[in-house]
Amino acid sequence: MLVLVSAFLHALWNALLRLEEDKDRALVCAIGVASLLALVVAAIRCYATGIAPFATAASLWWTLLAGFLEWLYFTALARALVTGPLGVVYTVSRGGAVLVIWPVSVALFGEPVTVAAAVGSGIICLGLAASSVTPGGHDRAAHRGALAWSISCAVAIAGYHLAYKAGLRTGASPSASFGVSLAFATLINIGRLGREGRRVGRAILRTRLPRVLVMGIVCGGSFLMLIEALAGDGAGMVLTLRNTSVLFAIGLAAVIGERPRRPQIIGAILVAGGAVVMAWP
Repeated sequence: MLVLVSAFLHALWNALLRLEEDKDRALVCAIGVASLLALVVAAIRCYATGIAPFATAASLWWTLLAGFLEWLYFTALARALVTGPLGVVYTVSRGGAVLVIWPVSVALFGEPVTVAAAVGSGIICLGLAASSVTPGGHDRAAHRGALAWSISCAVAIAGYHLAYKAGLRTGASPSASFGVSLAFATLINIGRLGREGRRVGRAILRTRLPRVLVMGIVCGGSFLMLIEALAGDGAGMVLTLRNTSVLFAIGLAAVIGERPRRPQIIGAILVAGGAVVMAWP
């Protein structure tokens, strides 16, 4: 249930980002809010439990690597949503991450290889193929660009999940790991924006603060739930089950005014179905 609620919240903040005119700078502002929320939760939890946020140096280094990969993900996501519809971008990025993470997770963490995982992978491949079909009358170059950024998202998503899992296995507290990694990603993003970008970001905070706060809180809540679930189960299983969020994304795409085409809907159903098959006990 924790993973499924996280999945809905994740699709929701992606939909809110899709509505933003300046997606890149709005995203940086929202992630800053999410970072603050995560750090406050981590501080409260560590104080209440007396557990060290990072028991080993390795856990801190894995957390910083996760933050770097989070930065890559956020940057690629903003670029993808500029030219691609929410349904396509979300389905390709989340479904593609499953195909990347399973073999690596098996190799690094010894997660079992099952017939269900193989069958589910095949179903997800069919879903990705359906979602990637260029719509008639659409700018092919823009569509290819959105797909390329979505694939970059998929690689980054798989990477930060694996880094988080490694950090947790070497002694990181779940909330501290997420808070520090997201703060690190935020610092990189603030530096990347440059002086003009930071000026625009401050303007967004002044004029759209309530919306940025909502997006940041939803984003932070989604990831905090994910990292708690990741602490108790395999990286492949958690990421796979969470990718049922592609169905939420298709529904939210319709709510915000997009018109998902039949191949997109079929693709999302196949990706979600494949994810469920892969995660089946």
